Amino acid sequence: MISRRLFAKLGAAAAVLGAVASPRLLFAGKDGEVFEITKSEEEWKKLLTPEQYHVLREHGTEYAFSSPLDKNYEPGTYHCAGCDLPLFSSETKYDSGTGWPSFWKPLDNAIGTREDRTLWLMVRTEVHCRRCGGHLGHVFEDGPPPTGLRYCMNGVALKFVPKATSSS
Repeated sequence: MISRRLFAKLGAAAAVLGAVASPRLLFAGKDGEVFEITKSEEEWKKLLTPEQYHVLREHGTEYAFSSPLDKNYEPGTYHCAGCDLPLFSSETKYDSGTGWPSFWKPLDNAIGTREDRTLWLMVRTEVHCRRCGGHLGHVFEDGPPPTGLRYCMNGVALKFVPKATSSS
């Protein structure tokens, strides 16, 4: 059994570690993990807005209900804002009520996942672009059929490409 004093010491140590640890260390992939598209931090900063950089490269999270993509239900495809890889179809998008664009299935060969232990006593599954490694959000097991999954994505990490309409 853990005493209150030991519990408090462990909590303080975790808080200090969380405050000083870099996102790069917290989200390190497999040793030697290499993506098809790699850029220097300076190149990413030139390519992305500050908000996109924070989410995609520093594993940040945008505020809930802040993305216009949350309520977008037009036909089309959601691409990675970092490298333009198609990630999700509008056909798998749904309103999860969480304030972030949510999908029940990604496109084939679009994403990668890894364990995320950045929250106190919580293990989540982080979702990233398989081509550039950009952080997209997390996947949870509380989604709708047929998969039962909820891919909860940061809208700022996505770019919506409307479906081309045929003109007669």
